[in-house]
Amino acid sequence: MVYSAVRYRSLHEGLITALSIGGFFIILGFVFAFTPGIANQTSDFFNDLTAVSYNLSDSSTITPIAPAHPANHQDFYLAMINFFIGISVLQIAILTLRLAVHSRVRRIAESVGDLKFWPGAAIITNVFLLAGTLNGWFQFWASLLVLIGLSLIARFFVYLISRSIRKHE
Repeated sequence: MVYSAVRYRSLHEGLITALSIGGFFIILGFVFAFTPGIANQTSDFFNDLTAVSYNLSDSSTITPIAPAHPANHQDFYLAMINFFIGISVLQIAILTLRLAVHSRVRRIAESVGDLKFWPGAAIITNVFLLAGTLNGWFQFWASLLVLIGLSLIARFFVYLISRSIRKHE
């Protein structure tokens, strides 16, 4: 009986994983198919990356990698936003399925964290990269780090809530 339940659960997890991987490739394909010239834009973006001096204060400067001309890549940034939005929608479907099949808390927490990260990535791309400035480029990366932290905290709260529910049962 226990073996049957485990096999049943792992079948569902396998199907959800297949949906996740397949959905990723479908979304990536849609972005490339429906964004005119995206291959050239991607190439142009990566060819534009160079070491750029950035002043942290009056006396300190760092030289990280950044686009030499951040404003020239608006269409590439829009394609990124579309990809992030597509992944966000996919994460909603995956979380819904995980809740429906009573996945393990670890998997649900992972989906909740992902659902925090991907829409946030779309928003900060819209806010900072579409600004087309060098400052926006660095603010994007700083915000991405904050977003990773928020995603991990969201996962923690799922574990905390799950533990609290089990305690009261």
